[in-house]
Amino acid sequence: MPYPFVPERFPAVLPPLGDGVDRVRHRVAIVGAGPVGYCVAIGLAVQGISSVLIEADDSVCAGSRAICISRRSLEILDRLGALPGFLSIGLPWTGGRSFYRDREVLRFTMPNDANQRLPPMLNLAQYHIEQILLERVRELADRIDLRWRTRLTALESQADGVRARLTTPLGDYTLEADWLVAADGGRSAVRESLGLALAGTSYEGRYVIVDIAMPSDRPTERLAFFDPPCNPGSTVLVHKQPQDVWRIDYQLRPDEDAEAAVQPANVLPRVESLLAMLGETADWAPIWISLYRANALTLDRYRHGRVLFAGDAAHLVPIFGVRGANSGIDDADNLAWKLAAVLQGLASERLLDTYSEERVAAARENLSYGTKSTEFMAPPSFAFEWMRTAVLGLAVRHEAVRSLINPRQTSPIAYADSSLSRVVASAPDFRAGPAPGHVLAEAPLQSIDASARAPVRHDGYLTQRLGSHFTLLHFAPDGTLPADLGGLDAEMRGLGIRWRTVVIGAGMDDATGRLWALYDAARGASYLVRPDGHVLARWRQCHANDVRLAVARVLDRVGERKGGA
Repeated sequence: MPYPFVPERFPAVLPPLGDGVDRVRHRVAIVGAGPVGYCVAIGLAVQGISSVLIEADDSVCAGSRAICISRRSLEILDRLGALPGFLSIGLPWTGGRSFYRDREVLRFTMPNDANQRLPPMLNLAQYHIEQILLERVRELADRIDLRWRTRLTALESQADGVRARLTTPLGDYTLEADWLVAADGGRSAVRESLGLALAGTSYEGRYVIVDIAMPSDRPTERLAFFDPPCNPGSTVLVHKQPQDVWRIDYQLRPDEDAEAAVQPANVLPRVESLLAMLGETADWAPIWISLYRANALTLDRYRHGRVLFAGDAAHLVPIFGVRGANSGIDDADNLAWKLAAVLQGLASERLLDTYSEERVAAARENLSYGTKSTEFMAPPSFAFEWMRTAVLGLAVRHEAVRSLINPRQTSPIAYADSSLSRVVASAPDFRAGPAPGHVLAEAPLQSIDASARAPVRHDGYLTQRLGSHFTLLHFAPDGTLPADLGGLDAEMRGLGIRWRTVVIGAGMDDATGRLWALYDAARGASYLVRPDGHVLARWRQCHANDVRLAVARVLDRVGERKGGA
């Protein structure tokens, strides 16, 4: 039975050639039109940079891959102009349950307070993810040249760019670009062409991934079953997806043959037994079966000359905790504004070294959490299995132990130790609020209108005021900007920097005082926010020269400007 989603197929197209070479030298070539490649291309386009996007297949993906999009990723997708499609199709969820044999041992809820506008997690299949992003790419067709059925076969790095050898059904040609972004997945042809290898741990535990079509009114939540009656000795994960599709992952025993395990005759009885245990009696049909093995791997560096790696081409993260696609979207968000700044002549190439610095550190943090989850979900040795059995057994009777079963779902990564987070000395007297390197905290904006029947009016949320800009967020009791800061908008824009100043007044934009408390802005404060939503610096009393110096240190040489300021 096919998926309810039928992808459009696209033909190969050859560009105008001269002696077998694309006549256009591109500023950026992106290899791989998956979620990460799309987000890099869209992010560059939003910043005013054109790119060529190369994809070996003839359509968006088929099969079961990424299925969970985090709140952080949704905020990024909003800045890319793609959020409505995700919210219209995806299924939001806030937590889940875990069972040991026939007993519930954990019920968890992800952070979801009254300040949030987006759900902590959204379920939708990767073919939906790619289709939504493809529609956004089509809206930006004047800046994104998408080429289907085009495969990279060789890559030559040069001091000022790259030469890529490409093959299509219509013929082969060479493409030249100033920069190349490798977003071509775990089997990256770019990585292979450069002789690079991922390093880390590959786990022996194997999971069968099954998608089925089945109508059900069961709520959307993460379900995990350890040693369940339907599949003794195994671990089973269940996720509901849009359009009555269900994703089921179950662990194979070490003695099971992988090739035989994915045969329908062996898969269907296990699924039937699971559904019977869940009390699901509706007719169902399988639509996808594949095998998965967890990897915790990364490159040591994501910048190699004029080649930049992102997503699975840069790192492979275990699926447990849903960090794979989400970490790749974060890569794209970090990379796009920095590469755009370099191409626009606003920043030194050294800014791209901070992309590698920050995202390698993020990958190692994700791998740390993913490794812990993997060792619990698929124990790599008898010792780990014995420990897991002990924890699960104790959790039946002792609530204090249950936190050890928590799946450690993905959460925003902070760049606290990044060189960019140290361009300004940290203000020591903040008792709350996001420190440099942290993601800007969300909060509703609420104004007072004494003439209205409802005196408090909701005016959206803080992150909706940002866009893909450098943003100076200034808290002022009377809602006015000090004269010293008043000229920064025109000054920064005159330099070609995408800039925005947002003033938060007490009562006018924060009627409840919630936002001021969240940012410890009682005495007034200013936060300088990067285009990717991370705080760059914060001050109790901000002056224009403070802001100029912080921006100059980031965009010029990631250090002191020549001559001092």
